[in-house]
Order: sequence, then structure tokens, then C-alpha cells
Amino acid sequence: MTRKADRDQIRRQNRSIVLQALRRNGPTARIDLGKMTRLSPATVTAITSDLLDQKLIISVESDEPKSHQARGRPRTLLRLNPEAAYTVCIRLSVNTMDLSLVDFAGTIAASLRTQYDSATADADSFPPVLIAAIRQFIADAGISEAQVQEIGVAAQGVVETEAGLVAWSPAFSGRKIPVVAPLHQAFGADCYISNDTNMITEALHWSDPERYSGTFTVIMLDYGVGMGLYLDNHLFSGASGTAAEFGHANHIPDGALCRCGKKGCLEAYLSDYALVRSASQLPEDTDPADIKAGVEGLEKLIETADAGDENARKAFHQAGRVLGYGLARVIALIDPKRIVLTGAAMRAYTFMEKGVWEGLKDALVEDLRNNFTLDVMPWNEDFIRTGLVAQSMERLDMDFLGAQVKAPRREAS
Repeated sequence: MTRKADRDQIRRQNRSIVLQALRRNGPTARIDLGKMTRLSPATVTAITSDLLDQKLIISVESDEPKSHQARGRPRTLLRLNPEAAYTVCIRLSVNTMDLSLVDFAGTIAASLRTQYDSATADADSFPPVLIAAIRQFIADAGISEAQVQEIGVAAQGVVETEAGLVAWSPAFSGRKIPVVAPLHQAFGADCYISNDTNMITEALHWSDPERYSGTFTVIMLDYGVGMGLYLDNHLFSGASGTAAEFGHANHIPDGALCRCGKKGCLEAYLSDYALVRSASQLPEDTDPADIKAGVEGLEKLIETADAGDENARKAFHQAGRVLGYGLARVIALIDPKRIVLTGAAMRAYTFMEKGVWEGLKDALVEDLRNNFTLDVMPWNEDFIRTGLVAQSMERLDMDFLGAQVKAPRREAS
């Protein structure tokens, strides 16, 4: 039994490798698939024959021009069948939903940005709003709901992946917002939810696995402060899915007021409202809801620092020191080989950098400071969508690794 299980595992792994190679590289000849995957010609032939029978891949003739010496038909290429399955990927942020329809080849077939009212969105009102938006989006894309095999959601804040809900987020007025169960009931598809910074981490691993693998972490400084964590080559989210809440780890007991309602969180010193509060010399107990920050507020603060304003520059420097102390804890605990800083605030990193290294020097022994690489990455909102797509494609591949494709779903009621 063990030997059979091992053979089945190897077979599934090899099939997954072939599907991923086709998704990354597009139409590819069998011989080139063997070179890319380092699988034997016989293994590639057996796997691709099964995938052709399942209609997960299709064969096409190469449109490469033939040389004068070449004879016969153009060589046959294999590519993923985009219509084998569709997924809907959704990013939830303050007042905004970004929806993407993704085919089995990993291509964005349709996208839409729509608005909702975060100030009134709670556990009762939000699920119907989300369902209606997805339903209209699918209809406008011209496919049936039964063709959607999976719905993946990324949200700001504290996300309980195992329970399928958003425990707390600045994107909602209430707490414990159910997402997975209402979507599954409405559409019958497999549904998943994750923290948005986790999806940035997935995106980096997908786009450059040689650089972003093993143990590394991503920290996003933006509207809030998020963290994604890869441990031993796997995304880590903890027992309930709420791990790596870097922004809500305490920095100073009874310190500055955080948007979550607690005092002294790292976010209360690093997020957009914290930076504006510091630069404006407002009291630390000023309610974040009363601070005009957001994208425009942060951009204005960066412009002010660029112009030489000492209060703005001091605010960024102090935030850098706080970030350095926070990074020191991460390094001491998990020994990452790489730390990635991203988010809208990274446009001001030149004003933060000195403070970051001061904080690291104060909080961490020199030997530990020499064991990691720090990447400062310009913010790109597509990171989150790319991570959602990568994770969704991986799950679809696993679903299709059996002998037959899943039967088409019936329309949900």
C-alpha cells in the first residue's frame, strides 16, 4: 500500500510540474517540456496523453517558420485549455472590490473594480453585496456560474482562513464577516479566503521562486501594516489562519492608539494615519478615524518630506526606527534569509532607511543582523491579484490530478 501511495504521489507531483511548466511558458513541444521539467521523454508522453484525454491541455501546430531544409508538418505544441475551468479572484479593501475572472491558463479573462460602503458593511449586510457583485460580474463576462470552479478572496486585516471569515478589518464596520460559507452556498464553488499580504508573498514565490523560497517574509506598509510569511518553502498562516499579524504586535504598552482599538500596536506607528499623526504633532490618542490620511494623505506627506519639511522627515525617521525594532523580533524568531518591504509608504524609504538600521542595531546582536537580505520593492497592487491567481491555479491543478476531470457543477440556487 505504501509503495502504491508513493507512486501515486510521484505521479501527481510530475503532472503538477507539467501543468505549471505549460502555464509559465505557454505552448510547448513535448521535447522542450522534458528539458524544462527534467522528466524523461516517456514520462512526459504518458502525462501529456492523460492530460489530453482529460481536455486539460490541447495540441496546436507551431506557427514558427520552417527552414528550407525542414520537411513534413509543423511540429505539434501543447498548451493549457483555457476553458477547462475558471476561477474568480477578489481583493477586498476599504470601499473597493477588485474582481478578476481567470481561466485555466492563468490568464485574466475579465476584470472589474467596483465600490461598496465600508462604513456600513457588517456580517449581515456585506455577504449579499459580495454575492450580487460576483453574480453580475460572471454574467457580464459571458460564462455560466457552473463554469466557475473556485472563488478566492484576499482581504485586509485579520483573516481566519480556517473559519472562512474576516475577524477584523478596516474594510468593514463590523467584525466576524463571513465570506466562504455564503459564497459556497450561493455558487457551489470551492471558496477560499486569505490575508492580502499573504498573497503578495505567494506572488513573489510564483514570479521568482529561486529568489523567494525557503524562509522569507514580506511586510507591507500602507493603509495598515501587513505581513506574509514563508517557512520552509510553505506559506505559513498558523492554526486558525491569523498568524503573522505583524502590525498588531505590541510595540509600546499603552502607546499610540491603533485603528483596531488597542494601544501601542506597530501599526499605530507605521501606517498612513500614524505617519500623518506624527508629522502633524497630534496626540498619540488621536482617533485614527479623525485623521485624514489614506492614499492622498500619504502622498502629500511624502511630497512635504521631499520639499524638506522637518516634521515630515522626522515622522518617517521615527517610523523607520520602529520598523527596525519590529524587524529585529522577526529575525530573532524565524531567521529569514530575505525580508521584503513593500507598500505605498516605500516611496518614502529614503527618509526611513537610516532609522530602520538604527532600530536593528539597537535591538539585535550583530551576528543576527548579518544573516538576511533586505529588499525594498516598489508597491504594485497587482502583487495581490497575482498571488490569488497563483494559489488558485495550484489548487485547480491538485483538483484535476485524479484520473478524470470533476463533473460540471449544477447551477447553485
